[in-house]
Amino acid sequence: VQLQASGGGSVQAGGSLRLSCAASGRTFSIYTMGWFRQVPGKEREFVAAIRWSGDSAYYADSVKGRFTISVDNAKNTVYLQMNSLKSEDTAVYYCAADPLGVVPDDRREYDYWGQGTQVTVSS
Repeated sequence: VQLQASGGGSVQAGGSLRLSCAASGRTFSIYTMGWFRQVPGKEREFVAAIRWSGDSAYYADSVKGRFTISVDNAKNTVYLQMNSLKSEDTAVYYCAADPLGVVPDDRREYDYWGQGTQVTVSS
């Protein structure tokens, strides 16, 4: 499975961005797609995940109510709509694919990772 993330950029606090993650290759093996983020000196942290079927979504408490994850199976693409952005959302965002889907917020579950896209929120 290959993942290509896009959509990052710079925005002022309170603004919005939409990240995209296009999957290719053995997409039939994907059970869960997730978004994680990382800032220098810190561990990569869970942001949101969705079952490839689209029937269940999971969010970190820090983004609940502000971010929405969705999947378009026809395009093999997962989206992360980020609203009401805060300076603490600044990070490199990574999409990932998990063939098992047991614990969607555990980064160790994910076998495939995209290249990361920078999100910068200025206050």
